[in-house]
Amino acid sequence: MIRRQIEAQIIQSMKDFPSVTVYGPRQCGKTTTVKKLFPDFSYANLEDISVRRLAADDPAGFFARFPEPVIIDEIQRVPELLSMVQVRIDRYRKKGQYILTGSQQISLREAVSQSLAGRTAVLNMLPLSLMELGRENLILDRDTQLLAGCMPYLYVNEGISPSEYYKSYIETYLERDIAMQHHVHDMALFERMLHLLASRVGQLVNESSLASDAGINYRTLQGWLSILESTHIIYRLKPWSLSRGSQEIKTPKLYFCDTGIVSCLLGIETPQQMNRDPLMGQIFENLIVMEALKAEYDCNMIDSLAFFRNSNGIEVDLIHNRPEGRNIFEIKASMTPSRDLLKNTEFFSRKYGAASSAVIYAGEDCPEYLGSRFINFHGAYDCFAMKEEKFRLRLS
Repeated sequence: MIRRQIEAQIIQSMKDFPSVTVYGPRQCGKTTTVKKLFPDFSYANLEDISVRRLAADDPAGFFARFPEPVIIDEIQRVPELLSMVQVRIDRYRKKGQYILTGSQQISLREAVSQSLAGRTAVLNMLPLSLMELGRENLILDRDTQLLAGCMPYLYVNEGISPSEYYKSYIETYLERDIAMQHHVHDMALFERMLHLLASRVGQLVNESSLASDAGINYRTLQGWLSILESTHIIYRLKPWSLSRGSQEIKTPKLYFCDTGIVSCLLGIETPQQMNRDPLMGQIFENLIVMEALKAEYDCNMIDSLAFFRNSNGIEVDLIHNRPEGRNIFEIKASMTPSRDLLKNTEFFSRKYGAASSAVIYAGEDCPEYLGSRFINFHGAYDCFAMKEEKFRLRLS
């Protein structure tokens, strides 16, 4: 079993709050992690129809069958159960009694904020980071890693190819999370939009163009993008801007929660195909942006990531805003350090200032090259993670 970096946060939060709510995409490891950390807890899976009916029809009977402390999986399936959780928290006033997991954010976040405000810690979890894989000596080359993605199932089960796994994952997601729970009436158009999104990975989100290409209206597109974001399939990276009147681009960029998903949607099935694909560079960028987001979630930081692009085409792929200043990163799939890879970060540093800058790429680590750091992508997570002493201070 692969140890997850977020485990320390979950344990500490259970000491501080009556409840902990863990959001994340399906199969990212939420259930495995919390069951490993708290093996003596009762466990209720609301995907089980009989358990779901009991929770909806007889909440008191539900807690008689699953007494505290308890793990309640996929709580969004019966959000009304949160009212009973609130009642029981207020009645018994005991910490560390409930772990709630969910793979959707829109309805669940609203329900949690209404019922459990001040009573639950909210944590976000994504698939495995390269740091977590490296700790288990699961180190893949660039093209194989982009194809395989970071879903835990592929690393603890042998005999299944990434392409087959992600095909099944996407089909299950469409049938369960979209068709059943969000009432998308034209699944063919929705699937078309998913494939169009994959072809725009790492690019600015031009919603008008996307809606036109997908054959849907603008309002429908916005609703579907919200669904994809709330179910952790896509992530929109916000632009950094000095002021409203400046020349910086203010449109977000689009990424997927896992490169295995985008590779599958693009029909890439082998490392050799990945190496030749014109979108390989954007998929590599997707990998690094997700490493930054995983580090942010693991440290319980919110909205510290952005990118920069101005009307002259100058772009910094990733800005990490920290209390001590802005750290800026160029992300390139190339394996050779060069002066050309530094021009955008040097421009930004001169004009706006930066605490540090680095290039994250597929070559070997070069701690000092032309006045900058070149960092192999397997070490990307450490560029964004909060240091241990600061992490402890934040939790205390």
